[in-house]
Amino acid sequence: MEVISFSAKPRESVGTTGSRRTRKEGLIPAVMYGGTEVKHFTVEKKQVKSLIYTPEFKIAEVEIDGATHKCIIKNIQMHPITDNLIHLDFLQLVDGKPVKCEIPVKFTGVAPGVKEGGKFQQLIRRVKVKSNPESLVNELMIDISELTLGGSVRIKDIIASDGIEIMSNPSMPVASVIVPRAAKVEVAEGAEGEAPAEGEVPAEGAEGAAPAEGADKAAK
Repeated sequence: MEVISFSAKPRESVGTTGSRRTRKEGLIPAVMYGGTEVKHFTVEKKQVKSLIYTPEFKIAEVEIDGATHKCIIKNIQMHPITDNLIHLDFLQLVDGKPVKCEIPVKFTGVAPGVKEGGKFQQLIRRVKVKSNPESLVNELMIDISELTLGGSVRIKDIIASDGIEIMSNPSMPVASVIVPRAAKVEVAEGAEGEAPAEGEVPAEGAEGAAPAEGADKAAK
């Protein structure tokens, strides 16, 4: 498990005015809860970039007033127009105390359906889990070595280690191998223009079919 360590400064003014002042100073207001007390502090953007702008799951190790706290990012607030970071929520990790978080999904093996011309499509990138801090992992694995064309793997196929409780719906698809559109069109066209099997009698009234018995007499 990758750990990102940085130092933070305590923040005394925690209201709207104080947060605005903090941002003007080029700092990000943050809060950490989940332990014995809530801690308000400020961080620099460069200190948390590798925690935020990444698809990976990482643990933060924050030093405040000489004390070190392990935590995870719980919520990120960004400005709706500029996309600047305006506030961060951290959840402190306490040994033996379960936490809920979202962990990325990774795949092992090669899907046979892809070798057959299908396109691999990932539908879910993170899965919600419940775990004690000591059991947390940086990724969850799914084996796709039996994933055929048109098939899918689901939450229930995730290989979870001991201590990890998966909270997402077990039947929810995580990834699939879809049939390319060109292949669908080719199959449909082949079925539409398929010739009758040898010895097969065309349906009555079909173009080119022989007239029914007695039809010539009736016509005369």
